[in-house]
Amino acid sequence: MPWLCFLLVSSAVQTAKPLRFDLAVLPAARDSFAFYLGGEERGQAVWQYEIQGDQLVFTATSELRPAEAESLRVVMNRRTGAPVSSFHRINVFNPQSDTVLVEHDLSVRPGGSRVEGTQRVGRRDGTVTSRSVRRGLPAGAVWSDYSLLAAAAAVMGPGDVAKARAYSEFGDSLITLTLVAEAPVTVTVPAGTFETLPLRSAVVRLYVTRTAPRRVVKGESLDGAFRFELVTH
Repeated sequence: MPWLCFLLVSSAVQTAKPLRFDLAVLPAARDSFAFYLGGEERGQAVWQYEIQGDQLVFTATSELRPAEAESLRVVMNRRTGAPVSSFHRINVFNPQSDTVLVEHDLSVRPGGSRVEGTQRVGRRDGTVTSRSVRRGLPAGAVWSDYSLLAAAAAVMGPGDVAKARAYSEFGDSLITLTLVAEAPVTVTVPAGTFETLPLRSAVVRLYVTRTAPRRVVKGESLDGAFRFELVTH
């Protein structure tokens, strides 16, 4: 197939380009998704994007039965793409886990040179441990969550390999975020049929639209065990 040949050659010879997110292309929106685990529907999520002046505010709530529930609020600069703040809470319901809560509340200092905030972990016996976060950020670094919530804004075309420095919010460390753009594909989900560009990271493949309105319409783990699909928008 011509596309497969193109991707194989391109991956072999192409140097990764800087990964950039044009957040201004993301509209105000509210999208609902269904979660599937092993082919069985196991939960749902709601993603919301709000535009507040120069800021893009992303909020999400989700539930993956019977394991966990999450809430997330991420603020980004629409003009520069820079991270502003991130709050993420995961409540864990697995009876075999001693951890029942993980949470971070982080913000980037003016000038973008440092992340500050707190991380908390709750245990089944009721104890909660908290630690302060204070980590330097290199110029151009983004939240690691951009690979999911800002994927539709990635400036990429088929065959591109792109990398960026990112801050791991729960890991409190700097990582390299890598996305590979695969061949365009038509995807059908409960919300309809969409022309998409698949973007592959180390663990997940996301199917994103490349014309307005930009959005994620489907995601799947690389092992095929888990997927989520757009239901309403």
